[in-house]
Amino acid sequence: DLDFPGGKVGITSQMRFISETNGRRVECYRVLGDDGELLKNPPMQVGEVLAVKMYENMVALQVMDTIFYEAQRQGRISFYLTTMGEEAINIASAAALSADDVIFPQYREPGLLLWRGFTLQEFANQCFGNKADNGKGRQMPIHYGSNKLNYVTVSSTVATQLLHAVGAAYSLKMDNKNACTITYFGDGGTSTGDFHAALNFAAVLEAPVIFFCRNNGWAISTPISDQLRGDGVVVRGQAYGIESIRVDGNDALAIYNAVHEARRIAISEKRPILIEALTYRAGHHSTSDDSTKYRPLEEIEWWRKTRDPVPRFRKWIDGNGWWNDHRDLELRSSVRKQLLQAIQVAENLDKPPVADLFTDVYDVLPPNLQEQERLLRKTITEHRKDYPTNIPV
Repeated sequence: DLDFPGGKVGITSQMRFISETNGRRVECYRVLGDDGELLKNPPMQVGEVLAVKMYENMVALQVMDTIFYEAQRQGRISFYLTTMGEEAINIASAAALSADDVIFPQYREPGLLLWRGFTLQEFANQCFGNKADNGKGRQMPIHYGSNKLNYVTVSSTVATQLLHAVGAAYSLKMDNKNACTITYFGDGGTSTGDFHAALNFAAVLEAPVIFFCRNNGWAISTPISDQLRGDGVVVRGQAYGIESIRVDGNDALAIYNAVHEARRIAISEKRPILIEALTYRAGHHSTSDDSTKYRPLEEIEWWRKTRDPVPRFRKWIDGNGWWNDHRDLELRSSVRKQLLQAIQVAENLDKPPVADLFTDVYDVLPPNLQEQERLLRKTITEHRKDYPTNIPV
């Protein structure tokens, strides 16, 4: 061995380049089969109470997506995107976390907020941008956030939340808190510089952060080499010395187990973990997208009918005698009524006052913004018919 500054290194006279892949695809951890039956008898941490709550939240998320999507199509809100096909990732990972863990979402994780107690009314208020919205109407719909629930406000910029999550995790470590951070991102986010910087910092600082990649099959910025090899996300984690796992993202039990264990490792051993969840985005990217232009309708329908995580999980709780058709109908009807009521209330509330456009950044508003505010008020007053009547001037 030769003793270099980085450590002792073995010597060989054979010239051999390290392969870019070990020739074998990374396996995918799974607990439930497509038929809802356990593949083996793993040590189960999900009992009846937790399982039923998980299912109820998955259904609520489905119903919420359907109704808000319809509201956007009716012109009542400006934008929306759904989590269809990724309900298990949302709810099962939320169930495995502590309320003290800080969430740095991408934009397809409202289920974590739902699990933590964000009400249907609060979701509606945010999407309609009324005076009860936490963001004071200054964010586009679905950019949820809640300081109370440790859910950092969504931003559609790709992968910037990863670095924030690492910094917050390092802070938790320095304060010796019994908590971690978790950050969600799509496969396309791994092509950004922020992804690599975040993993590098997390590995060097040994920060208690969980990197959760929702690999849903559709990313515009993923290198073709990764698509061909199919192991890009996990391999990148390993390259930074971060323990990684690939999980079936449509299997709620597998997601729960993986996140539960990842959290234990991150906190007790003070180091980062990377989870790649293989799933499928069954809905359009957003209401601004028509995914049938770039993927076959038959493919979408196949995933919805055969690989949907919600009925798959329901088969398991049905088989345990924890659920039935009557309870299912009651649940869906109740959530729908609550949502329609929440939308009606949110739609009729006034918008935030014009002054809120200029607050919360400067302690003393600078002259240029004072002038902008004065001109805006003047314009609205002079052209009142061109502005909504529910905006207090």
